[in-house]
Amino acid sequence: MTDLQMSLIGAAGVFVAGVFAYNKWQEHKAKKSVERAFASEHDDVLLRPGDIVRNEPTLDPNPAPVLTDVVTPVAAPVSAPAGASAPVAAPPGAHADDAPVAPPVPMAPVMAPVELITPAAEQATSLVDPLIDVLIPLALEAPVRGDKILPILHTLRHVGNKPVHFIGLHVNGDWEPIVHGGVYTKLQAGVQMASRTTALNELEYSELVTRLRALADDIGAEPEIPDMIEVMGESRTLHRFVAGHDAQLGVNLMSYGAPWSIATLIGALEKQGFDVRPDGRYIMPDGDGGQLFTLTTNVTLGADTTSRLTLLLDVPCVAPARNGFGAMLDCARALVGRLDAVIVDDSDQPLTDQALNEINSQVLDFYQEMDAADIPAGSTRAMRLFS
Repeated sequence: MTDLQMSLIGAAGVFVAGVFAYNKWQEHKAKKSVERAFASEHDDVLLRPGDIVRNEPTLDPNPAPVLTDVVTPVAAPVSAPAGASAPVAAPPGAHADDAPVAPPVPMAPVMAPVELITPAAEQATSLVDPLIDVLIPLALEAPVRGDKILPILHTLRHVGNKPVHFIGLHVNGDWEPIVHGGVYTKLQAGVQMASRTTALNELEYSELVTRLRALADDIGAEPEIPDMIEVMGESRTLHRFVAGHDAQLGVNLMSYGAPWSIATLIGALEKQGFDVRPDGRYIMPDGDGGQLFTLTTNVTLGADTTSRLTLLLDVPCVAPARNGFGAMLDCARALVGRLDAVIVDDSDQPLTDQALNEINSQVLDFYQEMDAADIPAGSTRAMRLFS
């Protein structure tokens, strides 16, 4: 048998396999449609699409602010990158591919008509955020109940290390997190475009699209998938901003004399207000369930003594109103008197008041940059990006 004959036979086999796979897929989709049409759990007749009075958002989507790529160091010492939210003008229902790609400069949100934002709508926007998430609308064949779709939606929570969230347009006209008892006429998925460590990449996005199509088929929906090239560009731009503003600011306390006993330190730190965790972390709480700054002993968990402590402020995760740097300095100065120590930099050189004031000025500039990018430090948006 000649090579030409073998090639023809092989091509015919591939063609037959392709036709067989296509027919199987069509058969699967038809079966799903029939199952949904004759399912035993019928919705209330009052919830039929023709009977629902929809009050959908009418605002046109506004382009999300684009972040600058300027990297501004906050202060020395700053560790290398380890990894009250402003209102968003675009409604959660806006299509991701409707917004034009903007130039890489900060932009103020376009003013929209005054509109009452309900707590549910505000929570929905914090979950699927036009500025930091890829938005993927899911058009439903018919209204669906949250009880039915939640178990299916919970099968897609992450791609890589990027969280995936879903929100729904309730029959009352509000976008909200999908809950038991709710009835929804539209859905929207959102995957976070960047984190402290990486931007959303092609492999993660392909995984999302594949899994989302299967999920949509199970709930009777059709996803509108944004263009991958545009999504990758926006993800890399956002990650450059995150990497350039991933600042952790530390001050050190060095013992004047003998090393401190860890057992003695624990008592002193608790009196200072630190929450001593079982894993050896020392947290200064902010009073609202979060943290202002942390402290490390710079030794292993089982060590008996240390001669150096480091107080660390995660700058983008603490709102300016909490004055995290000022609170950390006040704590350091109080410990100086309690522990007979001196405040030093990473080179063990004493930090003067003038140097500390200069650092504080740089922290304020840092906060202004985050505000200009519409990612205020300590906001829900910042906490998601810098978690």
